[in-house]
Amino acid sequence: MPKTLKVAHLDDEDAIGIRPRNGSSLTRRRTPNMTASTTRRTTAQKARKTLNSRIAAVGAIAVAGTMLLTGCGDQTNSKEGSPKETAGGSSSTAAASENKLHAMLPQAIKDKGVVKVGSDIAYPPVEFKDDSGKTVGIDPDIGAALGKELGVEFEFENGTFDTLITGLRSKRYDIAMSAMTDTKDRQNGVDSDTGKKVGEGVDFVDYFTAGVSIYTKKGDDKGIKAWSDLCGKKIVVQRGTVSEDLAKAENKKCGDKGKITIEPYDNDLEAQTRLRAGGGDAGSADFPVAAYAAETSGGGKDFQIVGEQVEAAPYGIAVAKDNAQLRDAIKAALDTIIKNGEYKKILDKWGVAAGAVTEAKVNGGS
Repeated sequence: MPKTLKVAHLDDEDAIGIRPRNGSSLTRRRTPNMTASTTRRTTAQKARKTLNSRIAAVGAIAVAGTMLLTGCGDQTNSKEGSPKETAGGSSSTAAASENKLHAMLPQAIKDKGVVKVGSDIAYPPVEFKDDSGKTVGIDPDIGAALGKELGVEFEFENGTFDTLITGLRSKRYDIAMSAMTDTKDRQNGVDSDTGKKVGEGVDFVDYFTAGVSIYTKKGDDKGIKAWSDLCGKKIVVQRGTVSEDLAKAENKKCGDKGKITIEPYDNDLEAQTRLRAGGGDAGSADFPVAAYAAETSGGGKDFQIVGEQVEAAPYGIAVAKDNAQLRDAIKAALDTIIKNGEYKKILDKWGVAAGAVTEAKVNGGS
């Protein structure tokens, strides 16, 4: 979550419309591996030199041949997409692919059957808790789809956004998936404020594209239409995000117009609450998040987006540098759900199809 809101997916920076949620969460159920096993039976018998025994042997061969032909017929039907297809569109061919993907995982992941995911679960619609307390959103749905292909569960654990990479380094999490923008600084373990190296960095598997937006109280934009209009005003943001970085960068250009007062919070919902109460002039977040807030907060009466989204960049699933095996397995699974259409279904559900990628990339951010 580099909550670096870069929503302008797919190379074009088209605005991503967020549809109102229908209140339901996408429930994904892992299906058991569809591994076909073939049992061969062989019997050694002394050949009898009688016509009857020869006829019996020929009859047995005929029956066996019929069974083989029947089996082939079933497999053909499955490949053509009938009886053996699951709700997710998987066939026996896909099951074979799933087995291959599972084999790519590190043995430790196979043994526990779980990928622990560090995530700041307070960033709707990317990840958040629904009214029942269940973790839902774009990332949990994509995680469930990846887990189905890999034959493991993606288990989301809540954490503060700016501590997720630290948790990854300490092996508290296997991956971090939280609308985190893939940047060279994060890849290289460099602090974006000081330019100093603070860690070994992480690898990213890029899965979405988003830009950053500014939002204000509805009907009271304070004359803010662009980042340059924030000079002399106060902005509320989530700590450690691209939004905070952009505000700091803009501060260096303000000159006589006055500095931007930047008020960071642990999560974006806290920043929204502050702005709603009149504690700031504007807020900033990734476009999908800002658009979702504008459409849903107060029944759509609390906020409005102003200006254009900027800094379109990929969201990446962060993986430790020393875990290339897990990184490559996730990349292969992501490519699989892109090709089989499950990825598109998820983005369509959340109204963010404009942020789709056409293939998984490793470290594609700049």
